[in-house]
Amino acid sequence: MTTEPISATRPRPRPRPRNRRQLIVEAAGRLFSERGYHAASMEDIAARVGISGAALYRHFPNKYALFAECAHAMADRLVAALDELPPDADPADVFTALIRVTVAHRASGGVYRWEARYLDRDDRRQLRAKFARVVGRATEAVRREVLLPDEQLRAVAALGAVGSITMHRTSIAQRRLEELLLACALRVAGTAPASSAGASGRPVELPVLPVPRSRRAEILAAAVPLFARDGFANVTNGQIAQAVGLAPSALYRHYPGKVDILAAACMQAAGLLSQAVDRNLRDVADPRDAVAALAATYVAYSFEHTALTSVAEAEFGGLPADLQRPLVQAQREHIAVWEQQLRSARPELDPRQARVLVHAGFGVVVEAGRSLRWRDSPEHRAAATALVVGALGL
Repeated sequence: MTTEPISATRPRPRPRPRNRRQLIVEAAGRLFSERGYHAASMEDIAARVGISGAALYRHFPNKYALFAECAHAMADRLVAALDELPPDADPADVFTALIRVTVAHRASGGVYRWEARYLDRDDRRQLRAKFARVVGRATEAVRREVLLPDEQLRAVAALGAVGSITMHRTSIAQRRLEELLLACALRVAGTAPASSAGASGRPVELPVLPVPRSRRAEILAAAVPLFARDGFANVTNGQIAQAVGLAPSALYRHYPGKVDILAAACMQAAGLLSQAVDRNLRDVADPRDAVAALAATYVAYSFEHTALTSVAEAEFGGLPADLQRPLVQAQREHIAVWEQQLRSARPELDPRQARVLVHAGFGVVVEAGRSLRWRDSPEHRAAATALVVGALGL
């Protein structure tokens, strides 16, 4: 009797890639960005990498350790890219370095933007210190190059335009994307926030939140600030019920579950924004005026409804697919309005370029608003609006 060589009957195991830890971090970052920290499981991450759960745990003892490394990874890459530049690098070189890193890690780079609130105090402190270095370097470059006030606000807003690419999936060639983002960031950095050039000349008319006149409305109104402050996953039904003076079991008479309260909050945000756009584009014929009106409306909406907006943006990915669908449709319709008006004002843009710039404008509002601590005032709204209009190239 003959025996075959072992190699003929048993496939040789594939050698473990030397960069497996990096592959895990990239896959986890993509999943955390898509679903949020709490909705992504270690089993899902292992499946994305193509390894067993046991193999994953050999690299990371738990999900939090992996999440923390993902959050720090992007900041470390940005700091390292800036450290390679000479101290007197101009804004174009600084933003080019940051854009290349961000675009290269687009699918996983958005973790820090919303999910970092789930980090513990020490990790948050370290992450803030790293991003402070990035902001400081960008601010120094902007200050040297452009002699305008509010250089830190302009630098932060420009970084918001760059970071916006991690928050959407518009497909566009890498080199073209990098050039588009660089031109956008430099325009924002060179925009005087106190300028009134971005104003449409018309007061912004915003719909107000309806006064809660039912238990269902009261529950929603109480849940939104809790979700905004602590994150959806950290808020319990008991906390929501206590805020409205109900027993936790009584919530189920009004909402099937906590996730349905979140979906209602996201739909409320989408509805308010849609109403605001309809009101403020009424009778606006010129495309440039329309874009300016859209910018002023989005800024006013974000400052007026900060908690609701942040919940809708931060927690959307954690919703089940069936609850996401109407929100995705509402978002597409909203962006389509921006895209149409922007392409009318700037006919040289194709649809993908326009979409990237619209999202960059949204990114400007998020980071400028955070920098201004969302303190609502006519001056802050005017500053943010001017920076958005600058991002859009008008």
